[in-house]
Amino acid sequence: MNYLITGATGHLGSNVFNELIKLVPSNVVTAGVHTLAKAQHISDTGANVLPIDFMKEDTLVNAFSDKDVLIYIPSKSHDSFSRVSELENVIQAAQKAKVGHILAMGFIADQEDNPFDLSAFYGYLPRRLASSGLHYTIVKNALYADPLVPYLPELIERKNVIYPMKDQALSFISLEDSSKAFAKVAATKDLLVNERIYTLTQDRNYTMPELAEVLSEVAGSTIGYQPVSLDEFAEIYNEGNEGHMLSSMYDAGGRGLLNDISSDYQLIMERSATPLKEFLLENYRK
Repeated sequence: MNYLITGATGHLGSNVFNELIKLVPSNVVTAGVHTLAKAQHISDTGANVLPIDFMKEDTLVNAFSDKDVLIYIPSKSHDSFSRVSELENVIQAAQKAKVGHILAMGFIADQEDNPFDLSAFYGYLPRRLASSGLHYTIVKNALYADPLVPYLPELIERKNVIYPMKDQALSFISLEDSSKAFAKVAATKDLLVNERIYTLTQDRNYTMPELAEVLSEVAGSTIGYQPVSLDEFAEIYNEGNEGHMLSSMYDAGGRGLLNDISSDYQLIMERSATPLKEFLLENYRK
């Protein structure tokens, strides 16, 4: 089996790559990257590296040729139109290159009535793959738990979680757990099932008071829950013009659209995902 991972120098892609080469020989894995100069560490593992540009079909067709499994991790963008355009190029190139199977990254915010800025893309992804004639599997992530670690000092100072979530809950998965599951699905024939959609979550979700209680225990400092408005949240966290995207995600959460719980992680890995408190204790340094 020959594999190609897009975004292999990115946050999730690099982790999936590292987990995959624990399961299959590195010389059957190709990293599709935008900047070759950033991929020397990948070459050093014995893996192949090829340049790709999501907006240039010829680079995609060249990279996808002779690949049994394409692990598609979307590039980071703040709007659905850009990601849908990218996906169309990926699908057309995969069709031309006769890719055997696409393993794509999804997200739980994919409902028809979800106000999250990227929900249209995540809802489009399974529908478009279903119409493509390609074999595909989708792995949907819950919210990453990882950003809570560097966020804790701010929460300690604020003394409150401020997510505009009303009385609704959020579900989480760690980047490490997600990457391990992605790699396991890619490398396991019995898991890489056509038209199968997996959802990766921890065993439980958390209302904001429950989340604040966990964060307080980890930080050793009392953290409560005092939500701000969606507009305030967007203004506070508008670095890189991400404010509206972030507030729209918590708008979705406040409507109960980010609280999924699934046993798929346990099915894939034969163990439960790392619980939130355990993850935070392992990664937070006071």
